[in-house]
Amino acid sequence: MTAEAVFTAPATPRQSLSVTTGRDRGRKAKQWLAFLLLRGAILIVAAALAVIVGFLVANGYSAISWEFLTEAPRNYMTEGGVWPCIVGTLLLSIGAMAVALPLGVASAIYLHEYALPGRLMRVIRLGVNNLAGVPSVVFGLFGLGLFVTAMDLGVSLLSGWLTLGVLCLPVIIGTTEEALRSVPATYREASLALGGTKWQTIWRVVLPSALPGILTGSILGISRAAGETAAIMFTAAVFYTPKMPNSIFSDVMALPYHIYVLATAGTEIEKTRPIQYGTALVLIALVLGMNLFAIFLRAWLQRRGKR
Repeated sequence: MTAEAVFTAPATPRQSLSVTTGRDRGRKAKQWLAFLLLRGAILIVAAALAVIVGFLVANGYSAISWEFLTEAPRNYMTEGGVWPCIVGTLLLSIGAMAVALPLGVASAIYLHEYALPGRLMRVIRLGVNNLAGVPSVVFGLFGLGLFVTAMDLGVSLLSGWLTLGVLCLPVIIGTTEEALRSVPATYREASLALGGTKWQTIWRVVLPSALPGILTGSILGISRAAGETAAIMFTAAVFYTPKMPNSIFSDVMALPYHIYVLATAGTEIEKTRPIQYGTALVLIALVLGMNLFAIFLRAWLQRRGKR
């Protein structure tokens, strides 16, 4: 047997098995390392969240009481509660979603279902993605210049709704497009083959299938709208108002802006420190409650869609 024959001889089954086993071990090691890194990242995020919430609870639990949740601030905000702030935050969040959700879903439907691919669509999507990273204070100044001043809506709920709606639009458009993209093309083809129009297909087939993903975008939008300060301090929120809002042109108090005022512009900042932490706890609980409601609604829709 020549040297060439030795080197070109096919590998035996035992050699092939050892090579395959070595590759499998390498893949398993890489997979184990990747999962380890992912678990570590999750633990870091969970630990950071636990530290923040624990810090707020330790410093603010003493301020939480029934009176704190049901009364208005008094005595230069050193006493009383945050009821007007809770109402204002709820109104701003719900109104912002009422503005952003129809516009965002309609925009995503057009971009994904009707618009032809091309340079213009790439520019529009780039603009939407860039808007998602714009600081909220820029949206606040935009709302101040357009809604409050140019349209003469004043500092009001309506100005806050429109500003927060514009702020939430990029998130809702992006998540809705992803939800529409996840609907199998066979659903559309089957509907069209049965004689349905394009709009009937979108309305009765595509949107119901994509609804859980659309609600995910709504959850993110509600969270951002409820926690914004810079976007509402120029357009909707005030330092203090003794009356509850009675129209869309009324100004309101809001939990994020109330915390900002107590921590930076209050007359007795140190004295109101427990109230600041208590207000932050109420804000976290309010956002969590709205998110849980949206999550349960999404889960219910998913279960109903599978029937």
